[in-house]
Amino acid sequence: MKAIRYLLFPFAIIYDFITTLRNLFYDKGIFTSTEFNLPVIAVGNLSTGGTGKSPQIEYLIRLLKDDYKVAVLSRGYKRKTKGFIILNDTHSAEDVGDEPLQFFSKFKKDVTIAVNADRTEGIQQLISKVNPDLILLDDAFQHRKVKAGYYILLTKFNELYSDDFILPTGNLRESRRGSKRANVIIVTKCTEDLSEAKKLAVRKRLKVSNNQKVYFSTIGYNEQLKGNESVTIEELKDKDFVLVTGIANPNPLLEYLKKKELKFTHINFPDHHNFTNSDISKIEMTFDAIASESKLILTTEKDYMRLQGRISNLLYIAIETKFLAEEESFVSDITGFIKS
Repeated sequence: MKAIRYLLFPFAIIYDFITTLRNLFYDKGIFTSTEFNLPVIAVGNLSTGGTGKSPQIEYLIRLLKDDYKVAVLSRGYKRKTKGFIILNDTHSAEDVGDEPLQFFSKFKKDVTIAVNADRTEGIQQLISKVNPDLILLDDAFQHRKVKAGYYILLTKFNELYSDDFILPTGNLRESRRGSKRANVIIVTKCTEDLSEAKKLAVRKRLKVSNNQKVYFSTIGYNEQLKGNESVTIEELKDKDFVLVTGIANPNPLLEYLKKKELKFTHINFPDHHNFTNSDISKIEMTFDAIASESKLILTTEKDYMRLQGRISNLLYIAIETKFLAEEESFVSDITGFIKS
């Protein structure tokens, strides 16, 4: 695979030229960006998938929902519908995408969740129909038709954008120079014992500007599993289970479950996978093959949005963003922007 990517290097140069020219046209005003008269916070990344955008959006929702009328606008990746939709209880993952449905399932009483590939139109619709105090844009760092007031850029600790290269040779959607648009850079999926020396080394590798702040976060797994029954992680030690994942990088979850000394069979699918009837049969056959009577199927929260109602004995494990330090400073940055 790496050899093929290196062979595609000439295409990466072309792609870099096109995206750099596009960004230059936006920077110079040749291409126009729409700016709105309310706080708009964009969360995104430079690389393809798996940096922790969903838990970061959920963190911001929890932070802001009690003090502001919050709306979240997402593209609704891999949904089978088009146009602007405000989520309600009738929608499925096929209608609106798994991540927006996940947000809605958790926060429908507190925030408005909407999808639209055209973020400019989506914001206009939200202002017209909901009139929120602020809008969170999910996965919108490259969506330059909208000029957000505040940009949060995510990068994984073990795959920093500064060490990567542009597609298709690497995983970057645009040149690492795009990081200069960020107000804040969050290094995600760090180990909880990350030293100050390693943090300093990462800051140097990222080559941040003087006006940019860098924070470090990790993923916390909820000990209480949810779904068809109530089970804790510790209780899984007495069970055999099938783990089903359709996310960009399941390795952190696998490592967490292995540290808990749990026994499971892993079935892996691509990110944002639309589960077919054949996939469901494969999962059920693997489940049926387990001899133990004490067994279940475990999945991620995002995959649960697509699998619920189609498989019995199904539970999911939820995750949350946790800052390693300086959380108060990050909160102050966000609330300061909104108030200003």
